[in-house]
Amino acid sequence: MALRSKLGKPRGVPRPVLRHGDAPRAQGAVSLIFLGRQSAARGFAVTFDASTCCAPRRGADNVPAAPHPALTGRVQHDDVLLPGGHFAMGDSFDEGLPGDGEGPVHEVELSPFRIDRTCVTNEQFATFVAETGYVTEAERFGNSSVFAPAVLAGTSDVIGTAGSAWWLIVRGACWRHPFGPQSDLTDMADHPAVHLSHSDALAYCGWSGRALPTEAEWEFAARGGLAGRRFPWGDELEQDGQHHANVWQGTFPQYNSAADGWLATAPVRTYEPNAYGLYQMVGNVWEWCADWFDPSYYRTSQASDPQGPETGQARVVRGGSYLCHHSYCRRYRVAARSANTPNSSTGNLGFRTVFRHLAPAA
Repeated sequence: MALRSKLGKPRGVPRPVLRHGDAPRAQGAVSLIFLGRQSAARGFAVTFDASTCCAPRRGADNVPAAPHPALTGRVQHDDVLLPGGHFAMGDSFDEGLPGDGEGPVHEVELSPFRIDRTCVTNEQFATFVAETGYVTEAERFGNSSVFAPAVLAGTSDVIGTAGSAWWLIVRGACWRHPFGPQSDLTDMADHPAVHLSHSDALAYCGWSGRALPTEAEWEFAARGGLAGRRFPWGDELEQDGQHHANVWQGTFPQYNSAADGWLATAPVRTYEPNAYGLYQMVGNVWEWCADWFDPSYYRTSQASDPQGPETGQARVVRGGSYLCHHSYCRRYRVAARSANTPNSSTGNLGFRTVFRHLAPAA
């Protein structure tokens, strides 16, 4: 099948699959080709750090907080009403990383809520920015983290690595330039908006009159009514020999066969939705949740509409991304948990929204 890499075209489209011997993408552009466990282009060892492999964290430095726009949003949200109810939350297979706190499995009851069918897209976020003039944290920091083989930037714009060798800190990377300053959003209006911090997501929610899902709401929605399963469609990643999510195929991080057609993000409706009509609840991009993260929280969680810990240093992210692979973290499961600092932004981190203030039934 033809590969459908949509990584921006101003100075050449990067190859969707990188192998030894591939030509650079553009004159003066960074081209990182993984050779064994080394990157020949920059000479750093590929090491595994479970806390940063999925999405690197920005340091403790902060930029001045941007004012949150007033509630004036005019963007359309295609969402689904979920009736709430009881479900078993957590990892039934005991296969999560110990530090992620995916257990114990516990019963949760949720009130009804509406949730977006897809992540917020570039088109939706662009509408928000056009109406408000909002400037994201990545833009104010002047950089963000990009997956190395997808980088479109001059060598002078690559500042260094971010936690793991396959993450590069790229000057000018932001939601408008998802792979670096030599990329743009050409053909990507329906891709998830990325390089957005938790604060950016909250600003969008404040403008649109919506909210981020709680971790419990997110997992309830992702499961699509399937109790105790690994994925929104069942227990096998490629069930019935089909791709159901945009995740890594091949040997991570050296080689991605892109058998599912994508190196980085895919359009938000690329695969079949779950039984609730929700698209790509796993894979493609991580999704911010409202909760603070605590690996021990499930032991003391509220049984009804849990809101997460009262305080923390990192916010919950869910769903995994196009970088997830079974040889590393397996965080593309519906029970998988991870977290990132609220000011962090990466090329595989976005969000979807919910609406809770529902009128009582007549």
